Amino acid sequence: MTQPTHIRAMGDETENAHTVKAIEQFIYRAHSLDKVELLSRVLQARDRGLVLIFTRTKRAAARVTDELVERGFAAAAIHGDLGQGAREQALRAFRHGNVDVLVATDVAARGIDVEHITHVVNYQCPEDEKTYVHRIGRTGRAGNTGIAITLVDWEDMPRWSMIDRQLDLGIPEPVETYSSSEHLYAELDIPSDVSGYLPNAKRTRAGLDAEELEDLGETGRSGGHRGPGGGGRDGGRGGRDGGGRDGGRGGRDSGGRGGRGGRDSGRDGGRDGSREGAVRNGTDGGEASPAASEGEAPRRQRNRRRTRAGEEGSAAPREGAAAPDASSNGSGRSAASAAGDASNLREGGETRRPRRRRRRGSGQGGGDATATAAATSAAE
Repeated sequence: MTQPTHIRAMGDETENAHTVKAIEQFIYRAHSLDKVELLSRVLQARDRGLVLIFTRTKRAAARVTDELVERGFAAAAIHGDLGQGAREQALRAFRHGNVDVLVATDVAARGIDVEHITHVVNYQCPEDEKTYVHRIGRTGRAGNTGIAITLVDWEDMPRWSMIDRQLDLGIPEPVETYSSSEHLYAELDIPSDVSGYLPNAKRTRAGLDAEELEDLGETGRSGGHRGPGGGGRDGGRGGRDGGGRDGGRGGRDSGGRGGRGGRDSGRDGGRDGSREGAVRNGTDGGEASPAASEGEAPRRQRNRRRTRAGEEGSAAPREGAAAPDASSNGSGRSAASAAGDASNLREGGETRRPRRRRRRGSGQGGGDATATAAATSAAE
């Protein structure tokens, strides 16, 4: 190893130049709100074959595809939110000519090798120069020529300046272009009488539905319509609705919620029955109503009766009735006051009107005055 040999692989200096020579590149500074209108004019250029459109995000790919389909173009999308079956369906339709516009993201478009692609459109500016070369390399293959169109937004100007400097394209400042610009029609050979919608006479493509969607058993979004009862997402949802979710909910509504209603009605019915039984049997019996629901403890009856002093026919206290509690601080009725009230009862159940007592003060002094008045009335 005293005389090492250095081997260095050098790229051809004309490699990028050959790519640029085979592919005619157009760079336009376009407004984001006018890109779809501009793109619809580009797709109506003369001698246009298959078109591959690149976007940076999956959401942008889906949105551009929907806009083009609404305008009458046969377009399909390939991005990460689609299942493998839906991506294969879009590629088959693109190869067979049923769809002539394919909208794809950078990751989903890797490895795409389709012949007769005449136009490549960078709907959004690429991230770097390598991505740019990879995108425009989808056209101009096998000795053919192609057209690469890049739409640069105002916010993407720093990124494009870096790409232009790395690839030495000589277009640092793209021309500001709109869908009505005359140089757009002249450079891309677009008829001057076209509009943003494809005429009905030129809508001859079969579209994406002409290709059959294969069920590969993936769990991602398919983007297409699966057959009834299929094994995928829609089919699973149908099975859940048919036998699981809605069926269970129906059973719950008929049995579970019905049981809840029965429970509520039984609880309310028992409560109402207890109240009605208590009112119907009177409060002097103190027994639980037989209308109360079985298995539930009877509600405690309140046997308190209030009578005004001097009222005729007031009965004696009921047996078993609790005597009023004596207040420990002198603010309530004392035992002497209770004895004075008992002495007011005459024979035959008649009562005499007690003397009107005046209370002065509160606390212990008020309690002593009440006891003195009660003892005086008892002596009389």
